[in-house]
Amino acid sequence: MVNVTVNGKAVAVPEQTTILEAAKAAGVDIPHLCYLKGLNEIGACRVCCVEIEGERNLVPSCNNPVFEGMVIRTNTPRVRSTRKINVELILSQHDCHCATCLRSGNCHLQNIANDLGILENPYPRDLVTGARAQWTREFPLYRDTNKCIKCMRCIQVCDKVQGVNVWDLSGTGSRTRVDVSHNRRIKESDCVLCGQCITHCPTGALRERSDTEKAFAAIADPERITVVQIAPAVRTAWGESLGFAPEKATVNRMAAALRELGFDYVFDTSFSADLTIMEEGTELLRRFKAGETASLPMFTSCCPGWVRYLKGHYPDMTGCLSTAKSPQQMFGAVAKNYFAKKLGVSPDKIFSVSVMPCVAKKAECDLPTMHTEAGQDVDLVLTTRELVRMLRAEHIHPEALTEQAFDSLLGPYSGAGVIFGATGGVMEAALRTAYYLVNGHNPPPEAFTAVRGDAEGREGWTEAEFDLGGAVLHAAVVSGLANTRRLIEAVRAGRAHYDFVEVMACPGGCAGGGGQPHSPNDEELAAARGRVLYAIDRGSALRFSHENPAIQTLYREELGEPGSEKAEEWLHTDHFGWSMPGAR
Repeated sequence: MVNVTVNGKAVAVPEQTTILEAAKAAGVDIPHLCYLKGLNEIGACRVCCVEIEGERNLVPSCNNPVFEGMVIRTNTPRVRSTRKINVELILSQHDCHCATCLRSGNCHLQNIANDLGILENPYPRDLVTGARAQWTREFPLYRDTNKCIKCMRCIQVCDKVQGVNVWDLSGTGSRTRVDVSHNRRIKESDCVLCGQCITHCPTGALRERSDTEKAFAAIADPERITVVQIAPAVRTAWGESLGFAPEKATVNRMAAALRELGFDYVFDTSFSADLTIMEEGTELLRRFKAGETASLPMFTSCCPGWVRYLKGHYPDMTGCLSTAKSPQQMFGAVAKNYFAKKLGVSPDKIFSVSVMPCVAKKAECDLPTMHTEAGQDVDLVLTTRELVRMLRAEHIHPEALTEQAFDSLLGPYSGAGVIFGATGGVMEAALRTAYYLVNGHNPPPEAFTAVRGDAEGREGWTEAEFDLGGAVLHAAVVSGLANTRRLIEAVRAGRAHYDFVEVMACPGGCAGGGGQPHSPNDEELAAARGRVLYAIDRGSALRFSHENPAIQTLYREELGEPGSEKAEEWLHTDHFGWSMPGAR
C-alpha cells in the first residue's frame, strides 16, 4: 500500500493507483471530461489537473500514479484558475447552444462549466463552418462537429472495445478534429451502429437520429393504428434519467405511459423473443443434426450491430448466421399479418413502432429483406432515450400512473424471452427449448446458466458444453466486437470449435446498448441492468418459450409449426439480400 495525503486527509491505496482514484478513495471528487477508466486515460482535456507538493507543474490526475508520501491538493487557487482556463478554451471551440442540445441537463461539459462559474468566455469562438460541419441527416448516427471537445472517448471505445475503428483524428494543434477514419463518409464506412460512441460521449457531439416527430405524427393520424413493442432491456433503464427508483420504473408502468402518449396497442418484445427461440432453436437442431456445424458454428442473428459487423468484416461467413429474424422484426411481421387479421383491418393501417435499447435497430427495420407481403415489418424505431424525451415533451409523469397490463393477443411472454436483453440470455433461452425438443421434457430452468456472459464485455467470451440427446453441443457467448473478432479468428484458425455462438455487439448485451440512457457518472451499467432481467426470469411462472400459450396459439392458428413454409415467409430473412458498405 502507498500512503498519500489528499487535501489534508491521509489515505492508503494500492501501488499504481492513479491520483484520481486515490482522491476518490479519500472522498474527494476531481472533475474530468475525457477520462474513462481502463479505456481513455490520456489526460487530453487537462480538467482533472491537481497540484503536487514539490512539483513545479500541475499534473493530470487521471494518468499519473501516486507515490509514497505524495501530498495532493485538488482545489488550490492555481488549480481552479488553470482548470477554468482549460474549460474556457474548450468552450471556445464548442457550440454552446445548450437549449437546443439533447444533452442539456445531462452534459459533463455543461456541469463543469457551471461548477467553475463560467458566465462569459474571454476567448473568441472558433467553430467549424461549411461542408466540413455538415452531416447526413438520414444515417441513424448523427454527429455535430461543433459539439465535439476532442476528448477521444469515441475513438478509444470504438477501437479498444469494439475493434471497428470508425473514428480517427485529423489535423494538428488547435485545428485537430475527430472525423470518420480514412476520410470516408459515415454511410460508406464500416460503422456497425452499436452506438457505444454515443453513450460514452460526454457532450452532445454524438446522438442517434431523432425520429420522435415521426412517432408523434403517426399517433396523431386518425387513419393509422399505432402498435408499439418494448424490448426487454428497455425496462431496466427507462426510469434512470427520469429520476425514479427501479422498483417504480416497472414495465407495466411503462405500458401505461405509452398509452398516455397515445399508442393504440402496447406489447412486449419478449413475446417475439419467445417466437425467435422457437424458430432459431429448431434451426439449430436441424443444422446440428445435419452436421452443418461440424466446421463452423451457427451464429445468432438477433443483434443487427453484430450482423452488420460480420457482413462488413467477414462476409464469407454470412451463411453461418441463423436465418431467423430478430424479435423486433418477427413482432412487426406478426403485427402486420396475424394481428391485423384479428382486428379485421388492412395491414397498411398498422403503423408498427419499436422502443429499443439500440441504434442499429433503426437501420435494421429499413433493410430491403425485412418485409412480408403485408409490407415493411417495422415502420419506426425509437431508442430508450427517445422514449424518455417523448414523455418529457408531453409532460407525462410515469411515477404517478397506475400500472397497466400489455394488450392480450400478443402479450404473454416467458422469463426466457425477458433474458434476451442480457448477454448469454439468447443462448440460455434457446438451449432450454432445444433440450425440450430433443428430450420431450423440460430441463431444470437453471440448467444452462454456465453460458451467461461477461456482463462487462471486456474479459473475453464464455464457453460451455451440453448434452443434447447423447450428442455434445459446444456453445459460446461473446459480447463486445473486439472480443468477437478474437473468437472468430480463433474459430477460423482452428483453435476453437463451437456449434452455436451468441454474439451481442454491445458489452453486456442489449442492457448496455447504444440507445440506453447516458450514465451521469460514466458508470458501466450493463451488469446491473442484466441482473434485473435475470431476477424477472427467476420470478416468472413461465420460464420456457415453448410453453408460452400465445406462441402456441399463433402456431396452431396461423404458422403450423416452427420452420413451416409460412414461418419461413414471415419470420426468416435472407442475409445475402443486402450488402454492407465498406465490406472487406
